[in-house]
Amino acid sequence: MEVVTQVEKQLNIDNVNIQDLLGINDVNIKPIEEKFNAILIIRGDKAIVKGSSDEVTSIEKILKDMIYVLNTKGNLSSKDVITIIDLTISGKEIISDKEYDNIVLYSKKDVIKAKTPTQIEYFENVLKNDICFAIGPAGTGKTYLAVAFAVAALKKGIVERIILARPAVEAGESLGFLPGDFRNKIDPYLRPLYDALQDMMPKEQMKNYIDKGIIEIVPLAFMRGRTLNHAYVILDEAQNASPMQMKMFLTRLGPNSKSIITGDITQIDLPKKSDSGLVQVKDILQGIDGVGFVYFNKGDVVRHKLVKDIITAYDNFVK
Repeated sequence: MEVVTQVEKQLNIDNVNIQDLLGINDVNIKPIEEKFNAILIIRGDKAIVKGSSDEVTSIEKILKDMIYVLNTKGNLSSKDVITIIDLTISGKEIISDKEYDNIVLYSKKDVIKAKTPTQIEYFENVLKNDICFAIGPAGTGKTYLAVAFAVAALKKGIVERIILARPAVEAGESLGFLPGDFRNKIDPYLRPLYDALQDMMPKEQMKNYIDKGIIEIVPLAFMRGRTLNHAYVILDEAQNASPMQMKMFLTRLGPNSKSIITGDITQIDLPKKSDSGLVQVKDILQGIDGVGFVYFNKGDVVRHKLVKDIITAYDNFVK
C-alpha cells in the first residue's frame, strides 16, 4: 500500500476581506472541505493547510483564485467556489501562479500588477530593500506602482502612514504667476500623486486618510527636520531634487519604514544636469545593502502606445 506523505503549509491571505472570503458561517469553505481530505484552518490572515502534497497544492491554488475572484468581482458565492474547485481539478486556472505573485494591489477599479519584466524586477526589488530607486522615462509605471506598493503596505498594516513628496521646481512655468495662496500654487505639482491615490481607494477614504495625516502629500522642502517612523515614503520626480535635498530626504527614514525614489534623468528641470541629486546618488549609494536600483527604458512604457513612439522620436532627434 502506497504511503501518502502528509505536508503542512501556511498561506498569507492578507490582501482580502476575510469575512467576505469565508462567507456567512464559512459557507465558501465548505465545498473545499467536502471535496478534499486535507484540513483547512483559517486563523486571522493566515490559512493553514494539512494533507497530501497534491491536495495542499490544489487548495492553495483554489484560495488564490477565490481571492482573485472576490477582489475583481466584488463578491464571492459558494457556487463560485465550486466552479473554481472544478477548474482546479481539471487543470485549468483563472489566473496563473506567476500572475498572482505579481499582483501589487486590488484597487477600486482594477488589479494593479507588475506587467513588464522591469516592473517585475521593480516589485521584487521593493520587497527585498528598504530603499529602492526607480529610474527611467515617463509612462513606465514608476510612480503609479510606487503608490500602489505603499497603499498595499498600509492596507496590510505593514506601515502606519504614507508620505508622498515632490520637488516644487518650476518646469518652464513660474509659481509666482499662478493664482491663489501657496497651497493653490503648489497643488498642480502634487496632482499626479492625488490622481494615483484616487485610482486605488474610494474618494471619501482618501480624504479621511489625508485629514487624519495617515496620508501626506507634500513638497519636498516640507520634509526637512522630520523623522519618519512606520511609514512608506515616496519621492517622485527626484531628478529635480538637489544633492542636498536628496541627502535630506534619504536621512528622514526612521525605524520600520521603506522608501521609493522615482525619477527620469532625461527630464531634469534644474539649471544643470549635474545639479540633480538623482544623478549623483547613483554613484554614491551603489552596492549598499538594503538599497536597490531599477532602471526602466522605453520598452517598459505602459501608457498609450504613442508614448513609446514619442520617446523614441525625441531620442532620435537629439542624436
